[in-house]
This record gives sequence, C-alpha cells and structure tokens, in this order.
Amino acid sequence: DKSKDGIIYTLYSDEFNSLKLGFAENNKALEKKLSSKLILLDMKKGSKKELFLLTITLKELGIKSSDNLYFKYSGSLMRHLSTLGWPVGRSLYKQRKIKKELVCA
Repeated sequence: DKSKDGIIYTLYSDEFNSLKLGFAENNKALEKKLSSKLILLDMKKGSKKELFLLTITLKELGIKSSDNLYFKYSGSLMRHLSTLGWPVGRSLYKQRKIKKELVCA
C-alpha cells in the first residue's frame, strides 16, 4: 500500500559518496537500515508514494539511481531533493566535512 504512512529518510555513505533514499514503516525498521557505513542525514513522516514520485521525478531530471535507490552524491542532487521537500538535513554533512578540510589545509 503506497499511501501508508511511515518515515521517509536520506542516508549518506562516505565510503561510496552516495545517498540512499528510502521509506521505513517505523523507527525500528529504520534503525535496522542504519549501519556504521551509513549516516542518517534526515528523516520525516511520509509515505511510500512520496518515495515513488520522487524517484520518477529525479529520473525525469536525468538523475539515475543504482539498485536499491542509491544515488551518487552531488550538489545538484542535494538541491533537487531540498526543492522537492525531501528530508536532507539543514547542515549537510558532506558540505561541512569539505569546508573543514579546506580550513585545515
């Protein structure tokens, strides 16, 4: 049932420099998806339908995903996700990390 409410989320993988977009039915289901390799950027209440519509919209924008809704991290992808109301977090983890490395250099 695509209209069922749950949690829509964005995970970030530093190892693969990618984002995983997804839907979980509850907090416990989301916790199972987290690992040491995936960082939760943000989450909010939503439905599977929102995830489905987002993937179609991103495809139409020319942004392709690999299996299991992994997307290559990019500034434009983050802007699109933010514009489309997808939870990406206010302080974007990747941008903070890059700025910190530039200051330390």
